[in-house]
Amino acid sequence: MQISNLITADAVRVVAHLTSKKRLFQDLAEVAAGMYGIDPAQAVDALQEREGLGPTGVGHGIALPHARIDGLDRVVGVFFRLERPLDFGSVDRQPVDLVFALFAPREAGVEHLKALALVSRTMRNADRCAKLRANTDPVTLHAILTEGEASKAA
Repeated sequence: MQISNLITADAVRVVAHLTSKKRLFQDLAEVAAGMYGIDPAQAVDALQEREGLGPTGVGHGIALPHARIDGLDRVVGVFFRLERPLDFGSVDRQPVDLVFALFAPREAGVEHLKALALVSRTMRNADRCAKLRANTDPVTLHAILTEGEASKAA
């Protein structure tokens, strides 16, 4: 599994103004609805339900919200680079500016966990995060997220 299997450049956005985690989840759900046909209300509810178990802000300005959704046939993602960091209740209490959301089929099981581990490893790379923060073009952000995949596949 590779990041490019989870997300296309069209699902990468730079977001200027968000005022709350709830608004973030609504915007993520709207992009997921447009890209993958997910019901936005179900996506928001699922993201909030998962967040209720504990914050998905993993520290260093990164959040990895994720949810299981009925009707999906594979794990898919949406990435937001926030121009203004948002309080997210992260483990290190730092605001979040990089958000990689995953939506998985309700029965995904191990595939959901593999995707979450892949995204977590990708976002733990400090150099990659610095590049993500230094760019505002969604196509460039997608290229940064997926860089190095071709060499690993060979």
